[in-house]
Amino acid sequence: MRYALLLLSSLLLPGMARAQAEALENPGTVSAVQERLYRMNHELSLGVGVLPADAFYKGLLGSVGYTYHFTDSFAWQVGRGSYSYNLKTSLREQLERDFDASPTSSAFEEQVQWMVGSDLMWSPIYGKMAVSNRKVVHFSAYLLGGGTVMKLQRADGFRPAINLGLGVRVFSSQNLSFRFDVTNNAVFVGATRIIQVPTLQLSTAFNFGATE
Repeated sequence: MRYALLLLSSLLLPGMARAQAEALENPGTVSAVQERLYRMNHELSLGVGVLPADAFYKGLLGSVGYTYHFTDSFAWQVGRGSYSYNLKTSLREQLERDFDASPTSSAFEEQVQWMVGSDLMWSPIYGKMAVSNRKVVHFSAYLLGGGTVMKLQRADGFRPAINLGLGVRVFSSQNLSFRFDVTNNAVFVGATRIIQVPTLQLSTAFNFGATE
């Protein structure tokens, strides 16, 4: 039995000594994750944007919204509203001029007049970057999803929609940031018909009530 124990010790001790030596040489790494410099609480946003996709018109948006931030990464865009000033495209003008297309054509009546909605926002990314080694810019990226009610030009124009999108926020200070949102509303215009209404929007956001 004694010989067996001696043999086992001779096999284990070199390995244990080697592992201890490696642990002393490489004691491990410590990751330091900085807290967010800027935090959000009550956010009021004012924005401008475009409805770029429809072949018959382009919409110029004016928007306002209020967002409540529960945590650094989770928020509720309680309400948002947008009005669209619509401009005819050259294609629509040609159809009306050359083919006597009616302004009340179903294709023309699907242009957006205004919309209101609400979204949940998830912001898993926060970081900072150096600009020309002179200035540090803090930013965050987020996903959003919710519901919208759209007023189309149609006589029965109120239609529900599902809104999905993503955005980037660049911080100027604790109380001021700038958002760029890319979203798409899937609008239910009939029992089996859905139209897509993408939006591009740039907003100025004012932050109130947050503490560092």
